Amino acid sequence: MYEFITEGMSCNNCVKHVTKALKEADPAAEVQIDLSQQRVRVKSEQSQQVLERAMEDAGYPVRQSTRS
Repeated sequence: MYEFITEGMSCNNCVKHVTKALKEADPAAEVQIDLSQQRVRVKSEQSQQVLERAMEDAGYPVRQSTRS
């Protein structure tokens, strides 16, 4: 499980964009987003770098990331 703190998410449309970007990187990914805290949790077999890049390419910079 990865947790990312991002910036720029302000609405449900942003949540859809981030989820879509992560699902394109890994169709089997499980994505949970806490919009109020700008946190994205992802259960995925992809690497942390691949998932970060997917979010950043979608326009949501990652400020911090951890793996648990």
